[in-house]
Formats: sequence, C-alpha cells, structure tokens
Amino acid sequence: MSFTVVIPTYNAGDIWSEVIGALQGQSINPDKIIVVDSSSTDNTVELARAAGFETHTIDKKDFDHGGTRSFALGFVVTGIVVFLTQDAILNDARAVENLLGAFDNDDVGAAFGRQLPHKNANPLAIYARNNSYGCEGYLTDLKSSYPSGFRKAFLSNSFAAYRCSVLRRFGGFPSKLILGEDSYIAAKVLLSGGSVAYVADALVRHSHNYSILEEFKRYFDIGVFHETQKWMLEELGSVEGEGVKFALGQIRFLMSRSEYYYVLVSLLASLAKFIGYRMGRNYHVFSVKQCRNFSMYKSYWNR
Repeated sequence: MSFTVVIPTYNAGDIWSEVIGALQGQSINPDKIIVVDSSSTDNTVELARAAGFETHTIDKKDFDHGGTRSFALGFVVTGIVVFLTQDAILNDARAVENLLGAFDNDDVGAAFGRQLPHKNANPLAIYARNNSYGCEGYLTDLKSSYPSGFRKAFLSNSFAAYRCSVLRRFGGFPSKLILGEDSYIAAKVLLSGGSVAYVADALVRHSHNYSILEEFKRYFDIGVFHETQKWMLEELGSVEGEGVKFALGQIRFLMSRSEYYYVLVSLLASLAKFIGYRMGRNYHVFSVKQCRNFSMYKSYWNR
C-alpha cells in the first residue's frame, strides 16, 4: 500500500530528531515524507532535509490547522496520507503498518492510532491519554452503538491516516477553523456513510503537560470550534456531561496514586476548562482583541 507522510512543523526542538528516527525505523516506507514548515528559526528544516524529507516553507502567520494540511495534500500522489505532528514519536517499528491495516476495509475513510503519554508526562497528562485512548480498538459508523454521540467523530491528526480520495471529495481539510480539522473530516466521513477506525495497536507517544492557563485557552478554542461548527453537535450529539465525567475520573485516578498536589491542580484545571469552554461558546460577545488574548491559537483571530 503506497502512502505519504505529512508533518506540519515550527521550531520542532530537541524532540524532532527522535521523531525523525522513529519514522526512519518503520517496517514499511512511505512514498515520501512531506514537511510544511512555518518559517522555523531553529534547525527543523535542516534536519528534515538531511533525512531526505521533502520540505515546503510558509510564513508563520499563514499557518492554519486545516489549510496548511490541505496545502500539503496538493503534493500527495498516493492513495493514503498519514498525518503526524512534530512532537509525536512512533512507539515501535510497526506503528504505521498497523494503522494502515485499517484500510483493508473499503468502508474506512479515516483511521487514527493510540496515543501514549510521553516519558515526561505528568499525572494529569497520563490520565488524559489513558482516558481518551483505550487499549481496545474499534470501527464505528452512524449505525454503531459505540462510541456514542459526538465521540464518534473523535480523531487526532497527531497520528491519523485518510484515503486521499475521501479527503478530496470533501475539498480537503477546511481552512479558517480554529482547530478540530481532524474531527471535522471524521464527521463528514460518518455522515457520508463511511467508517472511522481507532487502531489501538498503532502506537505513538504524544502528550502535553498543560498549565491551568493553557487549559483555559485550549478549551476556549474548543468552545469556539463547537460554536462555529454547530452542525456537528446537531448531527452527532451533544458533549454535555463529558467534562464532569472526565474531571471525576481524573480525581479518582490521582487519589489512587496519592497524588494529592495534582488533585488540587486537577480541580483548578477543570474549572479553567469549564470557564474557557463557556466563554468560547459565547466568543461573539467579546472583541477580537479579547478573543485573541483568551485563545491558544492566536493567528486564527487575525482573519
């Protein structure tokens, strides 16, 4: 099965060498690896070129979660495209091979792998990955009972693959989304009668040790995404109650590990998420300047 790997980058840092090494150690080789770099000021592009990757440079201000990936899609001639982020390290030699196995089923339009926490992940990040990425894979469509509601469209471009024909049928990833271009396409796949696969044995290490302020900003952006893409909630179902369920589960996890300091951090982070999300759903009552200050992805507000 021929495939292409696409990685958007910006100042990838020390972890980039490990990402490259893991890619080069895969059991199957891509047709090519495309890096779209947002004018890094470190050695990201130099390392990519030294590894034999095809590189394209865009202005930092022009980066767009969906638009930049669609730009890269223009250089893809294979039937399958795999997307990674610059901080996602393939966990073993068969990670990509296992992910692509999902496309043996002709109904699958998109597939994503299981994310494990990075070695330096704090307890909050560990729980977040364990909660979101279970050890059992699944195949879902609109008729499937699991997962339910909006969770059906859960998918992450930190390690995901798509049929290029399906992506192009929908016009590629949409530009001018604050985030969630991956879930957007997953919803389109499902609503068109296709299937989305979660491949639990396609493993990648990827996590973030977000601060409380970063959690606020991230959930503000999620709120904006849900508000601007209401059709996804209307078609697939609400996300109400998921936050409370996650927060309680995280506290139980931390208590079981006697991580009492992180219990307090978890409570404050949950409050920050709730406030951020509600503000994001009501972003239109704030000025553009205020929204930019609240947001993690500030360039979105330049448009």
